[in-house]
Amino acid sequence: MEQFVPFESRMVVMSIDNIDTDQVIPARFLKKTDMIGWGDLLFNDWRYESDGTPKPDFILNQESSKGRKILLAGDNFGCGSSREHAPWALTQYGFRAIISTSFADIFKSNALKNSLLPIVVSPEIHKKLFSTPDSAVKVDLASQTITLADGTTAEFAVDSFAKQCMLDGVDELGFILKNEATIAAYEASRFSTLNTLAGA
Repeated sequence: MEQFVPFESRMVVMSIDNIDTDQVIPARFLKKTDMIGWGDLLFNDWRYESDGTPKPDFILNQESSKGRKILLAGDNFGCGSSREHAPWALTQYGFRAIISTSFADIFKSNALKNSLLPIVVSPEIHKKLFSTPDSAVKVDLASQTITLADGTTAEFAVDSFAKQCMLDGVDELGFILKNEATIAAYEASRFSTLNTLAGA
């Protein structure tokens, strides 16, 4: 997993509420078995015509959106069915953070496990970001802050374990493997003192 470091980026703005995971990555693509190519399928039904040609008026198809790492979305992002493919598509496109006033719980959990930072802001900060859509925003996971172009700083909450994994650039298995020596020492000590004949 890519290590999460502070960065600054302009935003891709999608002022749509209740964007669900089937809009992020349509269900018909979930038969894919490999881990590559998901970024090309992101928002497929909004992004492409039925013959596969890009819709020029869709935000991701506009040259000004290229290379932007932050998605500014409406309320309740990631609702709908559970699928880890949604953060795969978002991160493979190039997004590192999504800003909204709320996220569906399962999407939020899946995003954090894939080094995609879901940032919940107040309605006031949300409105301010939409009022300056082409401005750059600084994202700092370590301090759990975003900084707007005018210098306004807003704090956000994040699960402490997920935060540490993202800062270290490891998934849950990687976190366990980093502590393999400590775990092995504990297990060795535990089995030497454990009385397996004792009653429950």
